[in-house]
Amino acid sequence: MTTTTSKLQHLSAFEVDPEILARMHPMEEAHVDDVCRLHLAAMGNSLWARLGPVFLRRLYQALIKNPNFIGLVYVEEDRVRGFIAGSENGPHMMRRVLSDHTLSLGAATIRGVLRRPNVAWPLLETLRYFGKSGVAGTETIVAESMFCSFEPELRGKRISGLINKLLFDELARRGADFVKITTDADNAAAARQLTSWGFKRAGEFRFYRKPMLTWTLDLKACTRIDNPA
Repeated sequence: MTTTTSKLQHLSAFEVDPEILARMHPMEEAHVDDVCRLHLAAMGNSLWARLGPVFLRRLYQALIKNPNFIGLVYVEEDRVRGFIAGSENGPHMMRRVLSDHTLSLGAATIRGVLRRPNVAWPLLETLRYFGKSGVAGTETIVAESMFCSFEPELRGKRISGLINKLLFDELARRGADFVKITTDADNAAAARQLTSWGFKRAGEFRFYRKPMLTWTLDLKACTRIDNPA
């Protein structure tokens, strides 16, 4: 047994609050406007956000229709206050989304580039994301947690932790053995959260001219995950 596997097997069980769980639902088109609002608030400097709200809205509408996409929202009083977005096969999902929605996404992309011409170079870089983030030893890992955003008032209430667990549970149910997450190399808070979940730092790569880290979690070994029998 490896040291990593041993640590994963001794993680404390994740406490599930039934009331919080009841407020979590699969992402639907009716949630898209709120999801875009939360995405812009937390990741306003990301490429998707810089392409503008029209692009972001059309992208999430397209993602929801893809069977590889997994989106979950946290709703209070009919308002989405947090969400997570992931995929059981990120590369395949993005290829299909781009091919199935070429016209709508293409028009929104052109509009975004005309508004902010400086996003043109990062847009080309984005096409190489999956190749760059697949550092040595992770090339076959296609399940990925992509984005997670919550209103600041909800921090510290274990809500984001539970929605992460639901995503990981669903990935395991769909047959994924590992999940990948990438972060900025200097994001100490993300590193602490991922380490507490049992994620292992797999390697570093450069993206958008800055250092990034790839992290992986062994879903089969992590006792917090509800693996199928």
